[in-house]
Amino acid sequence: MIGRVRSHLIRFARHQVGTTSYLNLVQEAELGFNLEISHEKARLNELLAEISENEYQAGRPVLSCLVKVEGSKGQGDNFYKLCERLGMGEWRTLKQDPDFLKTMRRECRAFWADPANYEQFA
Repeated sequence: MIGRVRSHLIRFARHQVGTTSYLNLVQEAELGFNLEISHEKARLNELLAEISENEYQAGRPVLSCLVKVEGSKGQGDNFYKLCERLGMGEWRTLKQDPDFLKTMRRECRAFWADPANYEQFA
C-alpha cells in the first residue's frame, strides 16, 4: 500500500497542478479507506508520514506536501509536526510561514519533473 500511495503522489507531482485531497488520494490510489472512520483516517496519516520520512531521509522532497486537508487552506497540524520531527523547524513557526509550504510543493514538483530523478527514484 505504501508503494501504491508513493507512486500515485509521484505521478501527481509530475502531471497534475495544485494539490490533492485525502478523499481524492483514497479514491485515485484505490486504497479502500473510509475517512469517516477515525482509525482508517489515522492509518492514512501514518502511511503519508512514513512515506514522507523515508523520502526526506533519502534526500528527496516530502511527498505529503501535495496532500491537503479537506476544508483547509493547506496542511493540518500533523503535517507541520512531521516537518518538525524531520528537523525543519518548530511546527507553529513553519505553519505561520506562507512561503514554507509553497516552496516545499515547488521543490517536490521540480524534483519529480526531472526525468533523471524519476527514472532513478520512482
